[in-house]
Amino acid sequence: MNYLSVSHIAKKWNMSERSVRNYCAQNKIPGAFLTGKTWNIPENAEKPERINKKSSKPKNLLERLREEKKASLKGGIYHKIQIELTYNSNHIEGSCLTHDQTRYIFETNTIGIENDSLNVDDIIETANHFKCIDMIIDNATYKLAEKFIKELHFTLKSGTSDSRKDWFNVGEYKKLPNEVGGKETVSPKEVAQKIKKLLKTYNEKNEHSLEEIIEFHYQFETIHPFQDGNGRVGRLLMFKECLKNNIVPFIIDDSLKMFYYRGLSEWNNEKGYLTDTCLSAQDRFKKYLNYFKVPYEG
Repeated sequence: MNYLSVSHIAKKWNMSERSVRNYCAQNKIPGAFLTGKTWNIPENAEKPERINKKSSKPKNLLERLREEKKASLKGGIYHKIQIELTYNSNHIEGSCLTHDQTRYIFETNTIGIENDSLNVDDIIETANHFKCIDMIIDNATYKLAEKFIKELHFTLKSGTSDSRKDWFNVGEYKKLPNEVGGKETVSPKEVAQKIKKLLKTYNEKNEHSLEEIIEFHYQFETIHPFQDGNGRVGRLLMFKECLKNNIVPFIIDDSLKMFYYRGLSEWNNEKGYLTDTCLSAQDRFKKYLNYFKVPYEG
């Protein structure tokens, strides 16, 4: 992704540089970041609405998430998604943290241990996954990019025992062959080419259906580009694309785990297995939206 300076954006949006800097400082421009004292702004960033502009239109899920994230609101839909998505996605991959422990880490940034021992990596990856969800919310409206996918993996695995292994390659593609569900995946030397091709094909369209997002997920998991963390990164990307396309997202929980794996395994023979699993998870997610009074289509 290319970035522009404050002066370039000010000319592009026909406003003062001071106003652009204020928007950046107030986190009103997703993806903008500081290098020293210089703001770097995504070239495709959209001009924020005026502060005093009022809208009677109910906020969709992405708007609510950004609003609650900025306000550090407790007990809302942002809070709920952070805990549910992190707990379930990590639990699928073998994390031993309980739902209560996951919630406690998010709410207090501490972990209580009573007559028990916990895997340090589980704790680190839980805290890291919270950051990944924030990245998804901040970058939801942008097209999928190779750099962003690598940044997600780097954020998820940073500080873990894997990150101290030279061969693991945190934030970069795998160096060693790996399998998923007992099946071979793309060889390390072919990963970069396959990911670029997948993204090129996917990004030819600006909008995507749920079926196309699931298809992308299957292709991503078949490539299995990283040494570990592919499932969690892949599910985060699905969540992002649902937000981008104003589609009700979903969380694969433990009760759907085996159906999810079966769906991935049988995708080429019967796409309905995985699609139906995602639709079931989507129906459950709608209960969250109904409870928090977040409008949605479908």
